Amino acid sequence: MRIAGEGSAADASCSGETYPRSERLRRRQDFLRVQREGARVHTPHYVVVVLPRPEGDEVGRLGITVTKKVAIAVGRNRVKRVVREVYRKNRDLFPEGCDIVVMAKSGAPEVGYHEALAELARVSGPMARAARMRRPSAPRNLSTRER
Repeated sequence: MRIAGEGSAADASCSGETYPRSERLRRRQDFLRVQREGARVHTPHYVVVVLPRPEGDEVGRLGITVTKKVAIAVGRNRVKRVVREVYRKNRDLFPEGCDIVVMAKSGAPEVGYHEALAELARVSGPMARAARMRRPSAPRNLSTRER
């Protein structure tokens, strides 16, 4: 018998394990910017692209891309669900203040939660290094002489 509130969304929000809209990459131009300017870290089933956000934007965002080459709709949705769950429960694996895009490779639909967690945990160090290397500098104001 299930106890009311056990394992519910209320428990997740109390423990800080939610995945609000403010932490999602949603616009195509944001995905493209991260993929174009970010640093890539490869794992057997994923390519993780990390791009630090400008100063002042401390909240990191996650986007997940799974192409039709990887799987049919059921498989694509499963990959997204597993990666979201790893991110939601293990935010400390991902660098803070960064936009992150996880692109699935072939074989990703067969990967379960624990395998995905282990795979992404192995590259948390390289993700942090990539984030430090790509930290954007503050925009300069160019005078008319410097242009």
